[in-house]
Amino acid sequence: MKKRIHQIDLFRKYPHEVQNELFSHLINTAKGTEWGQKFGYADKLSVREFQERVPISAYEDLYPYIERVMKGEQNLLWPSKVEWFAKSSGTTNARSKFIPVTPEALEECHYKGGKDMLSIYANNYPETKVFSGKALSIGGSHHPNDFNSNTRCGDVSAVIMQNLPIWAEVMRTPPLKVALMDKWEEKIEKMVEICAKENVTSISGVPTWTYVLLNRMLETYGKQDITEIWPNLELFVHGAVAFGPYRELFRQLIPSEKMKYLEVYNASEGFFGIQDEPGLLDEMLLMLDYGVFYEFIPIEQAEEEHPQALTLDQVELGRNYALLISTNAGLWRYKIGDTVKFTSLSPYRIKISGRTKHFINAFGEEVVVENAETAITKACAATGATITNFTAAPVYFEGKSRGGHQWVIEFSRQPSSLETFTRVLDQTLREVNSDYDAKRQKDLALQAPLVTVAPHGAFLNWLEYKGKLGGQHKVPRLANNREYLEEILQVNQLS
Repeated sequence: MKKRIHQIDLFRKYPHEVQNELFSHLINTAKGTEWGQKFGYADKLSVREFQERVPISAYEDLYPYIERVMKGEQNLLWPSKVEWFAKSSGTTNARSKFIPVTPEALEECHYKGGKDMLSIYANNYPETKVFSGKALSIGGSHHPNDFNSNTRCGDVSAVIMQNLPIWAEVMRTPPLKVALMDKWEEKIEKMVEICAKENVTSISGVPTWTYVLLNRMLETYGKQDITEIWPNLELFVHGAVAFGPYRELFRQLIPSEKMKYLEVYNASEGFFGIQDEPGLLDEMLLMLDYGVFYEFIPIEQAEEEHPQALTLDQVELGRNYALLISTNAGLWRYKIGDTVKFTSLSPYRIKISGRTKHFINAFGEEVVVENAETAITKACAATGATITNFTAAPVYFEGKSRGGHQWVIEFSRQPSSLETFTRVLDQTLREVNSDYDAKRQKDLALQAPLVTVAPHGAFLNWLEYKGKLGGQHKVPRLANNREYLEEILQVNQLS
């Protein structure tokens, strides 16, 4: 671990050299692939030539290649054999998207990130006892690929767990057969039963599911807080959703002065950042030697056909950028959908500032505008309703109540049944978004949506209040916080 800290210090000191060397390695490795031959990677491209030749890609642009890989073709985007695909939501043309996970991506990115977060933590806290007990990890599940049963698809956490070396598996709980169960309610109950008997010193997972698990622990064993079950718990590694709304909830669940929190930026597409300074909440060190070459599009150009993509040496403090990655999984100039803001340029630290489109991802559900509009349309068709406007935002956990979404909707024609409208809205979201569906199973993490009917003119009242009547000003369809929605409720005196 100490050796690795020296390597991290190296890319802190020489960030541009490390990224340029990595870029050359990626291009050289992929020059014989179908993609590499199409864009002349054998010409030993410079970064500038690469940017001129290779188009910026959304998932839909790469999908024809990914589909062929899923059907068994190889050497299309990356030369290594692809046997795993990380599944996540967010695509506009399908329920889920499938990201190739190559052996290099597993070893040099995802696993390296997992080891580095412990290295950084131990370096910050040399007296840690985190290695004296078990690491509890809450994973997803995986299943055979529909196109090719010799390969498998699943949550990136499940892909990682299934491929862990034996020594790492010994250090974690629950056993793999429980960790990868696909029925969440049964999985939670099994975890409560098994993990309570272990000396758990660290937890890693999405705050949503971790909160559900910890509450179930307290209910099952009649305890007031988690330290009564795991007195040596000292670390929670969290990512995927903003931790702000959860911070106080976890402090109440784990009222221990020795408890530490570490944020990481990991996604199906790769592992990108780790909180390296304990006091810098929401800020993470950009990891530069993980087989990922980074570019950054100024947010105001994000939706342009030919935006200017900047390399690391061109970014500025405090500006929002859409993140663009080229990786050792064969994702080339891939627009991941996240926006980041640099909080430091020496070393390079970032904070996740949002998404390139409106969305709700307070609980890992990744509901995008396309999902919302599809669901609203079906709910209207089922109940004869028409709408003037709508917006939606999260309802955060409070006490032991589950989280959820609140929809404020102004109807021009009321639905024949608000109950039916809400049910169809919810069911359609579950059909078009697999992450939302997982959170809604048995109301484990998300309750059914709450629909608030707004009076005629409610959204115009809010636009007027904001001084945004007329022009191209619009009501945000979705927001990942309650700011807009609370203002709309307040302006219109809605409860």
